[in-house]
Amino acid sequence: MKDTRQLRATFLLLLTAVIWGLAFVAQEVGAEYLGTFSFNGIRFLMGAASLIPVIALFERESVDAVKIRRLLGGSLLAGTVLFTASALQQYGVQLGTPAGKAGFITGLYTVIVPLLSLLLFRRKTHALVWVGAVLAVAGLLMLNLDENFNLKIGAGECCLLAGSVMWAVHILVIDKFVTTLSPLKFSLGQFAVCGIESMICALLWESITLPAVQSAALPLFYGGIMSVGVAYTCQALGQKDSDPTVAAIVFSMESVFSVIGGVIILHAHMAWQAYAGCGLILAGIIISQLSPKAPQTDVKN
Repeated sequence: MKDTRQLRATFLLLLTAVIWGLAFVAQEVGAEYLGTFSFNGIRFLMGAASLIPVIALFERESVDAVKIRRLLGGSLLAGTVLFTASALQQYGVQLGTPAGKAGFITGLYTVIVPLLSLLLFRRKTHALVWVGAVLAVAGLLMLNLDENFNLKIGAGECCLLAGSVMWAVHILVIDKFVTTLSPLKFSLGQFAVCGIESMICALLWESITLPAVQSAALPLFYGGIMSVGVAYTCQALGQKDSDPTVAAIVFSMESVFSVIGGVIILHAHMAWQAYAGCGLILAGIIISQLSPKAPQTDVKN
């Protein structure tokens, strides 16, 4: 019975990784029609709305005033960090970074989390994390080598790297609140905050037209309903019966699926050095998560 639960949990986590990986393809396509804030605003509000029926089915318990205040405060903080991380990620994609490369650069957040924990909270970091970090940096350099071995790091890659740092901060913020709050309600709150803040920026600095939204309907649906609503629900259900380290390793496959999606769906191509870099980054991510006290990854795309 236990093996059946673990097998089901692994399947749900792998499904989550597949959905998150392919979300980079949706983001790349969506960037052709909508600006960064418009795309994120619509998809995160869609994602927040998709969690409402899930909460109605699985979390019907009442909450007191103290929990409501903590939920609102945590949602505002986490949602603002999520807004920053997702904006940097989407803008990096919009600047022309291919989905596969974007997925692997973003995946560096799993290595950055324990490093930030050491710098900010003096939490001891296992040696394997440092090994993983070195491999990830080496992979990042190879990922940005062209056919002639020239290093090319553009504005898009810089935005994605900054975004991966913010994803790491986002995980640390979640770690502070998720143990005392309903995970689904907390996610609904932060997604709503992120969506509202994105829409405010979109109305100030971008032009949103109905034809553009209609053209981006499929990427928006995937990025909102699938990547946010469905994937998070699968993650929440899968992690109930899965070891955190196993879950983190499975989630690291997200970057692999971003490359597969880019190649199959968008017919993208990278130099062999870039694929080798992807391999090094993936190895670094997995090795960093094999440490006995590796921080647990959480919500992404």
